[in-house]
Amino acid sequence: MFTIPLLLLSVVPQVFGCADHQNFMRPGHNEKRQLNISNTGRTPTYWAYEASFNWGKLSPDYHLCQDGTQQSPIALGLNQGLSLYHQPDFSGYPSEVLGNYYNWGYGPAFTFYREPGNYTSLPYMTVDGERMYMTGWHIHSPADHTVGGDRSKAEIHYVHYTADGHERAVVAIRLDPGREDSPFFAQFPPAIHFNDTSAIQNLDMDPMQAIREVSNFSEFWTYKGSLTSPPCKEGLQWFLARNILFTSRLQMQDILGASTFSARAEQEVWGHEVNV
Repeated sequence: MFTIPLLLLSVVPQVFGCADHQNFMRPGHNEKRQLNISNTGRTPTYWAYEASFNWGKLSPDYHLCQDGTQQSPIALGLNQGLSLYHQPDFSGYPSEVLGNYYNWGYGPAFTFYREPGNYTSLPYMTVDGERMYMTGWHIHSPADHTVGGDRSKAEIHYVHYTADGHERAVVAIRLDPGREDSPFFAQFPPAIHFNDTSAIQNLDMDPMQAIREVSNFSEFWTYKGSLTSPPCKEGLQWFLARNILFTSRLQMQDILGASTFSARAEQEVWGHEVNV
Protein backbone atom coordinates (compact mmCIF):
# COMPACT_ATOMS: atom_id res chain seq x y z
CA MET A 1 0.00 0.00 0.00
CA PHE A 2 1.24 3.50 -0.82
CA THR A 3 1.78 5.56 2.33
CA ILE A 4 2.42 9.21 3.09
CA PRO A 5 5.06 10.10 5.71
CA LEU A 6 3.68 12.01 8.67
CA LEU A 7 5.76 15.09 7.82
CA LEU A 8 4.07 15.31 4.43
CA LEU A 9 0.52 15.31 5.82
CA SER A 10 0.62 19.08 6.09
CA VAL A 11 0.64 19.30 2.30
CA VAL A 12 -2.10 16.74 1.70
CA PRO A 13 -5.10 18.51 0.11
CA GLN A 14 -8.26 18.85 2.17
CA VAL A 15 -10.35 15.71 2.11
CA PHE A 16 -13.63 14.81 3.71
CA GLY A 17 -14.24 12.53 6.65
CA CYS A 18 -16.26 9.33 6.43
CA ALA A 19 -19.73 10.19 5.16
CA ASP A 20 -21.71 11.53 8.11
CA HIS A 21 -25.01 11.65 6.16
CA GLN A 22 -25.95 15.11 7.39
CA ASN A 23 -27.28 16.32 4.00
CA PHE A 24 -30.75 15.09 4.88
CA MET A 25 -33.00 18.02 3.96
CA ARG A 26 -35.98 17.42 1.68
CA PRO A 27 -35.67 19.02 -1.77
CA GLY A 28 -38.27 21.40 -3.15
CA HIS A 29 -40.98 19.85 -5.32
CA ASN A 30 -39.47 21.09 -8.57
CA GLU A 31 -35.95 20.01 -7.57
CA LYS A 32 -36.69 16.29 -7.29
CA ARG A 33 -34.51 14.17 -9.60
CA GLN A 34 -32.57 17.22 -10.75
CA LEU A 35 -28.85 17.72 -10.29
CA ASN A 36 -28.25 20.68 -7.99
CA ILE A 37 -25.27 22.38 -6.40
CA SER A 38 -25.59 22.28 -2.63
CA ASN A 39 -23.58 22.37 0.57
CA THR A 40 -23.60 18.73 1.63
CA GLY A 41 -22.58 19.54 5.21
CA ARG A 42 -19.30 17.59 5.23
CA THR A 43 -16.41 18.79 7.38
CA PRO A 44 -12.94 19.24 5.81
CA THR A 45 -10.18 17.19 7.42
CA TYR A 46 -6.43 16.83 6.95
CA TRP A 47 -5.92 13.09 7.37
CA ALA A 48 -5.54 10.57 4.55
CA TYR A 49 -6.50 6.92 4.16
CA GLU A 50 -3.07 6.25 2.67
CA ALA A 51 -1.56 7.18 6.06
CA SER A 52 -4.14 5.59 8.36
CA PHE A 53 -1.41 4.05 10.50
CA ASN A 54 -0.56 7.57 11.74
CA TRP A 55 -4.04 8.89 12.55
CA GLY A 56 -3.46 8.57 16.29
CA LYS A 57 -0.60 11.11 16.08
CA LEU A 58 -2.62 13.83 14.39
CA SER A 59 -4.89 14.82 17.28
CA PRO A 60 -5.61 13.78 20.89
CA ASP A 61 -9.21 13.35 19.71
CA TYR A 62 -8.01 10.50 17.46
CA HIS A 63 -6.38 8.44 20.21
CA LEU A 64 -8.75 5.49 19.67
CA CYS A 65 -7.29 5.10 16.17
CA GLN A 66 -4.10 4.05 17.96
CA ASP A 67 -5.10 2.59 21.35
CA GLY A 68 -8.65 1.36 20.75
CA THR A 69 -9.52 -2.27 21.45
CA GLN A 70 -12.28 -2.70 18.85
CA GLN A 71 -10.98 -0.94 15.75
CA SER A 72 -12.32 -1.61 12.25
CA PRO A 73 -11.85 -3.09 9.74
CA ILE A 74 -10.57 -6.56 10.61
CA ALA A 75 -9.69 -9.55 8.44
CA LEU A 76 -12.41 -12.21 8.30
CA GLY A 77 -12.45 -15.77 7.01
CA LEU A 78 -14.64 -18.83 6.68
CA ASN A 79 -12.38 -20.58 9.20
CA GLN A 80 -13.99 -18.31 11.81
CA GLY A 81 -17.41 -19.63 10.95
CA LEU A 82 -20.47 -17.42 10.48
CA SER A 83 -22.77 -15.82 13.00
CA LEU A 84 -25.45 -18.06 14.50
CA TYR A 85 -27.04 -15.15 16.37
CA HIS A 86 -28.07 -11.51 15.95
CA GLN A 87 -29.85 -11.98 12.59
CA PRO A 88 -30.90 -8.55 11.30
CA ASP A 89 -34.58 -8.16 10.44
CA PHE A 90 -34.92 -5.72 7.54
CA SER A 91 -38.73 -5.56 7.47
CA GLY A 92 -38.45 -1.88 8.48
CA TYR A 93 -36.89 -1.04 5.11
CA PRO A 94 -39.61 0.43 2.84
CA SER A 95 -39.45 -0.16 -0.91
CA GLU A 96 -39.23 3.53 -1.77
CA VAL A 97 -37.35 6.18 0.22
CA LEU A 98 -36.56 9.75 -0.81
CA GLY A 99 -33.03 11.02 -0.36
CA ASN A 100 -29.98 12.76 -1.75
CA TYR A 101 -27.52 11.04 -4.09
CA TYR A 102 -24.03 12.60 -4.08
CA ASN A 103 -20.33 11.85 -3.66
CA TRP A 104 -18.84 11.94 -0.16
CA GLY A 105 -15.41 12.87 -1.48
CA TYR A 106 -14.32 9.24 -1.98
CA GLY A 107 -17.20 7.60 -3.83
CA PRO A 108 -20.97 7.38 -4.40
CA ALA A 109 -23.22 7.97 -1.39
CA PHE A 110 -26.88 8.44 -0.49
CA THR A 111 -28.58 10.10 2.50
CA PHE A 112 -32.27 9.69 3.35
CA TYR A 113 -34.51 12.63 4.05
CA ARG A 114 -35.58 13.20 7.66
CA GLU A 115 -36.69 16.11 9.80
CA PRO A 116 -33.81 17.61 11.82
CA GLY A 117 -33.33 15.62 15.02
CA ASN A 118 -35.78 12.91 13.95
CA TYR A 119 -34.25 9.49 13.28
CA THR A 120 -37.31 7.30 13.89
CA SER A 121 -38.85 8.19 10.51
CA LEU A 122 -35.91 6.50 8.74
CA PRO A 123 -35.77 2.94 7.39
CA TYR A 124 -34.79 0.62 10.21
CA MET A 125 -33.54 -2.87 10.92
CA THR A 126 -34.21 -4.77 14.12
CA VAL A 127 -31.51 -6.83 15.84
CA ASP A 128 -32.27 -8.70 19.08
CA GLY A 129 -35.32 -6.50 19.60
CA GLU A 130 -33.43 -3.20 19.10
CA ARG A 131 -34.34 -0.86 16.25
CA MET A 132 -31.44 0.76 14.39
CA TYR A 133 -32.23 3.54 11.93
CA MET A 134 -30.49 3.78 8.56
CA THR A 135 -29.36 7.30 7.65
CA GLY A 136 -27.93 6.32 4.27
CA TRP A 137 -25.13 4.47 2.52
CA HIS A 138 -21.70 5.19 1.07
CA ILE A 139 -19.06 3.24 -0.82
CA HIS A 140 -15.42 2.57 0.03
CA SER A 141 -12.99 1.49 -2.66
CA PRO A 142 -11.29 -0.91 -2.39
CA ALA A 143 -13.26 -2.87 0.21
CA ASP A 144 -12.46 -2.20 3.87
CA HIS A 145 -12.73 -5.87 4.85
CA THR A 146 -10.84 -8.83 3.44
CA VAL A 147 -12.28 -12.35 3.52
CA GLY A 148 -9.81 -15.19 3.33
CA GLY A 149 -7.15 -12.69 2.31
CA ASP A 150 -9.16 -11.45 -0.69
CA ARG A 151 -10.16 -7.79 -0.98
CA SER A 152 -13.14 -6.92 -3.18
CA LYS A 153 -13.20 -3.96 -5.56
CA ALA A 154 -15.49 -1.97 -3.27
CA GLU A 155 -17.72 -2.17 -0.21
CA ILE A 156 -21.04 -0.47 0.54
CA HIS A 157 -21.87 0.58 4.09
CA TYR A 158 -25.45 0.96 5.33
CA VAL A 159 -25.02 3.29 8.33
CA HIS A 160 -27.45 2.95 11.27
CA TYR A 161 -28.08 5.24 14.24
CA THR A 162 -29.99 5.00 17.50
CA ALA A 163 -33.26 6.87 17.95
CA ASP A 164 -31.38 9.62 19.83
CA GLY A 165 -28.80 10.13 17.07
CA HIS A 166 -25.74 8.03 17.95
CA GLU A 167 -23.87 5.75 15.53
CA ARG A 168 -24.96 2.20 16.29
CA ALA A 169 -24.29 -0.28 13.47
CA VAL A 170 -22.98 -0.75 9.94
CA VAL A 171 -24.30 -3.31 7.47
CA ALA A 172 -21.50 -3.97 4.98
CA ILE A 173 -21.66 -5.70 1.60
CA ARG A 174 -18.66 -6.36 -0.65
CA LEU A 175 -18.94 -5.42 -4.34
CA ASP A 176 -17.28 -7.08 -7.31
CA PRO A 177 -17.85 -7.13 -11.09
CA GLY A 178 -19.94 -9.94 -12.53
CA ARG A 179 -21.82 -10.63 -15.76
CA GLU A 180 -25.13 -8.79 -15.30
CA ASP A 181 -26.43 -5.46 -14.06
CA SER A 182 -27.14 -5.18 -10.35
CA PRO A 183 -30.78 -4.10 -9.89
CA PHE A 184 -29.68 -2.12 -6.83
CA PHE A 185 -27.24 0.06 -8.77
CA ALA A 186 -29.61 0.22 -11.76
CA GLN A 187 -31.75 2.53 -9.58
CA PHE A 188 -29.21 5.34 -9.87
CA PRO A 189 -27.97 7.66 -12.64
CA PRO A 190 -24.26 7.80 -13.48
CA ALA A 191 -22.25 8.30 -10.31
CA ILE A 192 -21.19 11.81 -9.32
CA HIS A 193 -17.39 12.18 -9.45
CA PHE A 194 -15.32 12.43 -6.25
CA ASN A 195 -14.21 15.93 -7.27
CA ASP A 196 -17.85 17.10 -7.53
CA THR A 197 -18.55 17.11 -3.79
CA SER A 198 -21.05 19.97 -4.01
CA ALA A 199 -23.31 18.23 -6.55
CA ILE A 200 -26.42 16.50 -5.23
CA GLN A 201 -29.32 14.69 -6.90
CA ASN A 202 -32.69 13.93 -5.29
CA LEU A 203 -33.97 10.41 -5.90
CA ASP A 204 -36.21 7.65 -4.59
CA MET A 205 -34.53 4.30 -3.95
CA ASP A 206 -35.24 0.83 -2.55
CA PRO A 207 -32.67 0.07 0.21
CA MET A 208 -33.89 -3.53 0.46
CA GLN A 209 -32.70 -4.36 -3.06
CA ALA A 210 -29.05 -4.74 -2.03
CA ILE A 211 -30.12 -7.08 0.79
CA ARG A 212 -32.03 -9.25 -1.71
CA GLU A 213 -28.94 -9.49 -3.90
CA VAL A 214 -26.91 -11.09 -1.08
CA SER A 215 -29.40 -13.88 -0.33
CA ASN A 216 -31.36 -11.65 2.07
CA PHE A 217 -28.31 -11.43 4.33
CA SER A 218 -28.85 -15.02 5.45
CA GLU A 219 -25.12 -15.61 6.07
CA PHE A 220 -22.89 -13.04 7.71
CA TRP A 221 -20.16 -12.21 10.19
CA THR A 222 -20.75 -9.78 13.03
CA TYR A 223 -18.35 -8.13 15.45
CA LYS A 224 -17.95 -5.13 17.74
CA GLY A 225 -15.98 -2.43 15.95
CA SER A 226 -15.48 1.24 15.17
CA LEU A 227 -15.78 3.93 12.57
CA THR A 228 -13.17 3.41 9.85
CA SER A 229 -12.07 7.05 9.83
CA PRO A 230 -11.08 9.51 12.57
CA PRO A 231 -12.03 9.80 15.37
CA CYS A 232 -12.36 5.97 15.06
CA LYS A 233 -15.26 5.92 17.54
CA GLU A 234 -15.94 2.47 18.99
CA GLY A 235 -19.20 0.86 20.07
CA LEU A 236 -20.59 0.01 16.63
CA GLN A 237 -21.88 -3.43 15.70
CA TRP A 238 -20.67 -4.55 12.28
CA PHE A 239 -22.54 -6.97 10.03
CA LEU A 240 -20.71 -8.16 6.89
CA ALA A 241 -22.54 -10.33 4.36
CA ARG A 242 -20.77 -13.51 3.30
CA ASN A 243 -22.23 -13.17 -0.20
CA ILE A 244 -20.82 -10.62 -2.62
CA LEU A 245 -23.10 -8.23 -4.51
CA PHE A 246 -22.11 -8.52 -8.16
CA THR A 247 -22.45 -5.65 -10.62
CA SER A 248 -21.99 -5.54 -14.35
CA ARG A 249 -18.58 -4.53 -15.70
CA LEU A 250 -19.94 -1.12 -16.73
CA GLN A 251 -21.57 -0.52 -13.35
CA MET A 252 -18.33 -1.32 -11.56
CA GLN A 253 -16.39 0.96 -13.89
CA ASP A 254 -18.87 3.72 -13.07
CA ILE A 255 -18.42 3.16 -9.31
CA LEU A 256 -14.62 3.00 -9.49
CA GLY A 257 -14.37 5.94 -11.87
CA ALA A 258 -16.26 8.10 -9.35
CA SER A 259 -14.18 6.85 -6.39
CA THR A 260 -10.74 7.28 -4.93
CA PHE A 261 -8.78 5.24 -2.38
CA SER A 262 -10.68 4.96 0.92
CA ALA A 263 -9.71 1.70 2.64
CA ARG A 264 -8.25 1.89 6.13
CA ALA A 265 -5.42 -0.52 6.99
CA GLU A 266 -6.73 -3.68 8.66
CA GLN A 267 -6.64 -3.76 12.44
CA GLU A 268 -5.58 -6.63 14.68
CA VAL A 269 -8.38 -8.59 16.34
CA TRP A 270 -8.52 -7.81 20.06
CA GLY A 271 -11.81 -7.15 21.84
CA HIS A 272 -13.99 -7.56 18.75
CA GLU A 273 -16.04 -10.58 19.92
CA VAL A 274 -16.39 -11.96 16.38
CA ASN A 275 -19.70 -13.84 15.91
CA VAL A 276 -20.31 -13.77 19.68
